[in-house]
Amino acid sequence: MSIHAALNHITHYSYDRLVNLGPQVVRLRPAPHCRSKIISYSLKIEPEGCFLNWQQDPFANYQARLVFPDKTTEFKVTVDVVMDMAVYNPFDFFLEPAAEEFPFSYEADLKQELAPYLIPEPVTPLVQAYLDKIDRTKRRSVIFLVDLNQSVHEAVSYTIRMEPGVQTPEETLTLGSGSCRDSAWLMVNLLRHCGLAARFVSGYLIQLKPDVKSLDGPSGTEVDFTDLHAWCEVYLPGAGWVGLDATSGLLAGEGHIPLACTPQPSGAAPIEGRSDKCEVTFAHHMQVSRIYESPRVTKPYTEEQWADIMALGEAVDVELNVADVRLFFEK
Repeated sequence: MSIHAALNHITHYSYDRLVNLGPQVVRLRPAPHCRSKIISYSLKIEPEGCFLNWQQDPFANYQARLVFPDKTTEFKVTVDVVMDMAVYNPFDFFLEPAAEEFPFSYEADLKQELAPYLIPEPVTPLVQAYLDKIDRTKRRSVIFLVDLNQSVHEAVSYTIRMEPGVQTPEETLTLGSGSCRDSAWLMVNLLRHCGLAARFVSGYLIQLKPDVKSLDGPSGTEVDFTDLHAWCEVYLPGAGWVGLDATSGLLAGEGHIPLACTPQPSGAAPIEGRSDKCEVTFAHHMQVSRIYESPRVTKPYTEEQWADIMALGEAVDVELNVADVRLFFEK
């Protein structure tokens, strides 16, 4: 039982004069390790006539490199993705025996492969104070990660920041607030200081209105919703990369669609490039819609669908009677 959700994402830059655009890099294609099934994907670039080459960066993320031969007064990127939003259990994984309990160490070869994801920012006073409070007594690794993720969620109040860039972990702890990218970068650094490989993730977050309201907690969004989001992933031997969303305090689920996963936030920007000096008007649109829904316990067949099913059954019975089809049982 699943829902097919169609996401439409438009990014539009309008310039006050004809400008030369340098090469543009677009990181808006679901990453190869995305757990939700991608049914279809399209990327439309305006103005037409640019040269588009799909590449994979050193970390296996898809990126489109665009080269524009002519001057233009606009640059528009339209992404359309259809995803199968089948629910999955984010805890559905096994760990290698040596990694089942924290703290643990990576094997030498694996540690070398994970090297870019193990380098934290320099320790600062508030970061050190936070690290000192982390319970590092031996316990199940999953429990340790859930507790740390929940701790950051409670320590950092979510806020919408329009300023570019990512706050340092020290700034986030000083303010006690930050956007999703700030919480994600703080979480990445805390994990690295604890000896765990972690990476920054930029992606789409899709939240669908639940069929029924929760009886014992928040019911979630009242409308279907999507936006660009950021979280972190930690590498666990046996499980691979596991997503942790400090903004919600939960593990990443079917609504988390990773686009770019990198050691540093600067390498995960959705669109990156240069242009001639000019005045720019920026427009941004995101929308998600349901294009298919299978019947389920919380949202079964409608009265009209039941009527069609009953009518079909009656039609089959008529044909069976006309053909004199019978069932015989042997004793």
